[in-house]
Amino acid sequence: MKEAKKITRRNFLAGSIAASAAITAGMPFKEVKASPQNDKFKLKYAPGFGMFKEHAGKNLIDQIKFMDEQGFRAIFDNGIMRKPVSLQEKIANELAKRNMDLGPFVLYADFKVKSFVTRDKEIQQMLIKKMKEGVETAKRINAKWALVVPGRFDEGLEWDYQTTNVIENLRLCCEILEPAGLVMVLEPLNAWTNHPGLFLTKIPQTYMICKAVNSPSCKIINDIYHQQITEGNLIPNIDIAYDEIAAFHLGDNPGRKEPTTGEINYKNIFRHIHMKGYDGVLCMEHGKSKSGIQGEKAVIEAYRYCDDF
Repeated sequence: MKEAKKITRRNFLAGSIAASAAITAGMPFKEVKASPQNDKFKLKYAPGFGMFKEHAGKNLIDQIKFMDEQGFRAIFDNGIMRKPVSLQEKIANELAKRNMDLGPFVLYADFKVKSFVTRDKEIQQMLIKKMKEGVETAKRINAKWALVVPGRFDEGLEWDYQTTNVIENLRLCCEILEPAGLVMVLEPLNAWTNHPGLFLTKIPQTYMICKAVNSPSCKIINDIYHQQITEGNLIPNIDIAYDEIAAFHLGDNPGRKEPTTGEINYKNIFRHIHMKGYDGVLCMEHGKSKSGIQGEKAVIEAYRYCDDF
């Protein structure tokens, strides 16, 4: 039986320095390697247009093809409502051909105005009009989910009154969305780094509102980047609010880049979500830690690593 290697201050420090270097680099200790093309990811991670333009070029259909070849099973496009109808239809047809899902598109997200927190009749008519436009867009692009941010809070109105107004306005929206089968996903956003002054900030708050609205067309999109900043406790909050969560947004913190570049253990989160049977979309709403082709490769390798559970 061989004698165990004696631990000295020198070899202990050498090991510590190597570990620190790996953490500083923002990547796991073991080497990250991409799986072969066409090896589909376990979960439906959804890149946005432009994420892989160095590889695929500027043509959006070519970008979808590249995403599919790399094993991605979904895409997301926040701004698809603003695209020409002919392009919307081309995107939808290509996704259908490749059996890929489309993540939530932005239906309403005005960060500058007090909208859902009010009883203003003109604002309510605007929201009704927006919901109808969203339903028509969803029909063209075969979308299941549409994202809504309820706007700013009102410094001059008691918080519970504002909450009541938000619930009533969301019920008004659901009267239009529910018959069409379109699910509105509410996104709580962090006030500390990105979006000060917004009404909706936390998962428990959004969960309570969805329960009060009580409609299959009013659910949560859990942006893990924002929630790490706002409240942490990511997996327990996923578990408690799971019956009202319809989609996820991704991004590491700090920096809002791909997984493995920050403090969030995405491999554990993805494993946990997969074990719960989640089959929805996880939108890759983040930047890249490196520029050019190397940055695009780093994104794919990071998701391969985190999907390897």
